[in-house]
Amino acid sequence: MHTLLDLVRRHTNGHSDRSGFAPTPFRGLGAVRVLHPGELQVAVQKPLIAICLQGRKRVTIGTKSFEYGAGEALVITADVPTISQILDASPSAPYYAVALELDAALLRALTTEADLRPVDAGPIHVEPADADVMDAAQRLLRLMDRPSALPVLGDALIREMHYWLLTGQHGAAIRSLGRADTHADRIARAVALIRQDYAGTLRVGDLAAEAGMSESSFHQHFRAVTTLSPLQFQKQLRLIEARRIMLMDRAGIAHAAHFVGYESVPQFTRDYARLFGMPPGRDMREARLGA
Repeated sequence: MHTLLDLVRRHTNGHSDRSGFAPTPFRGLGAVRVLHPGELQVAVQKPLIAICLQGRKRVTIGTKSFEYGAGEALVITADVPTISQILDASPSAPYYAVALELDAALLRALTTEADLRPVDAGPIHVEPADADVMDAAQRLLRLMDRPSALPVLGDALIREMHYWLLTGQHGAAIRSLGRADTHADRIARAVALIRQDYAGTLRVGDLAAEAGMSESSFHQHFRAVTTLSPLQFQKQLRLIEARRIMLMDRAGIAHAAHFVGYESVPQFTRDYARLFGMPPGRDMREARLGA
């Protein structure tokens, strides 16, 4: 782990953006450096694995919170709204992590080739980081010093990382992404519909039909996969998008509320404060002051 930490430190020191994220030339792979414990960050997270190399972080989905630190990996296996916060970081000992977005098509191909059985599991897990996965990540980051090797070896190492994830201690959590027509796969189709039209009227019957389930079965499996009800999921999507357009586009509170589908601005303000811990006006003032 110390070698991987050194590689991530070197890469992020020269390539991190204002948020601390440093992309790499490899599909879905990035590194993170954060110098201070931070405010709550809310986002709709894609399936990924994040390996903490130094510091500590908390991630919350629905009513469940998970903390992970150096030598541990967070695995997220569904498109879910998350609330995260760096707990332990300083200029002398920053938070460092490496993260890989999971490629569902690649996982399906590897699952078929390796004849692995799918397992229905919750959407988020914390486990000790797998040595084979870290070794593949380490070899990937070393390739950045040899640009001529990137197009030849990069995809093969990304494929290797996915294989070790499927067959190692993270496999039970990830394997549902590698099989078509599992409950997780069906719920993912419904989630895609919600994301396409999060500001519209949510019709659970249409979502259940897309998932090929009865409404009662759909509710049960949607909550099992995302930890939220469909309405809660849509609400968090709306609030996350509203915050984005207020920050990035400097939209007013009323405009943002109506844009994401709220008819009542007071209701929007109450929901916003419950999710982000403060009303939107105060949140925007503090975020802009911090920036």
